[in-house]
Amino acid sequence: MLSTLFDIVMHLDQHLLAFLQAYGVWVYVLLAAIIFSETGLVIFAFLPGDSLLFAAGSIAGGVGDGLDIRLLFFVLVLASILGNKTNYLIGRYLGEHLLNARRWVIISKTQFERARLFYERHGGKTIIFARFIPIVRTFAPFVAGFSCMNMRTFAFYNIISAFIWIGSLLAIGYWFGSLPIIKEHFTLIVYAIIILSLIPILLTAFSRK
Repeated sequence: MLSTLFDIVMHLDQHLLAFLQAYGVWVYVLLAAIIFSETGLVIFAFLPGDSLLFAAGSIAGGVGDGLDIRLLFFVLVLASILGNKTNYLIGRYLGEHLLNARRWVIISKTQFERARLFYERHGGKTIIFARFIPIVRTFAPFVAGFSCMNMRTFAFYNIISAFIWIGSLLAIGYWFGSLPIIKEHFTLIVYAIIILSLIPILLTAFSRK
């Protein structure tokens, strides 16, 4: 299973093109489902996000045919917004129950208060910046809900961050997808995107050590 997932991540263009040729417009549903799961369910934090968006944009821009960039943008922005919102609601629901639990003390009142104050002060920019960091973007809306970040504030930054994240990566893929060098070395480009997106996590872990 892990080898299959690794192969899919490393050859997104080939798999997306094959799926597009076999199932046509259902590729939009597949992409939306992946983006929704990666942003909305913490157990799927390992799913491709940045590389998937770049691959989809590249296919729409020239690597392949059959994807409409405008429809792609609309569908994936919507999936991203709904994913983050779902994650927020799950975090909010679990937060209230875990804090009131008497048998199992998973998080202390002090820890909760620290998280609440952090999201009260920096919640907006956290939601935006987290979009561009794998794994972190999956947990950020969950913690926002858990720490009871204001729902309207979260909704505003959720929408803004979705437009920025989806739009920027689709645009980069679309604009560079027609270049011969991108077509010839697409897999290496995907590798580079994955590595670059992981750098903030690695730097944070190294600095803490």
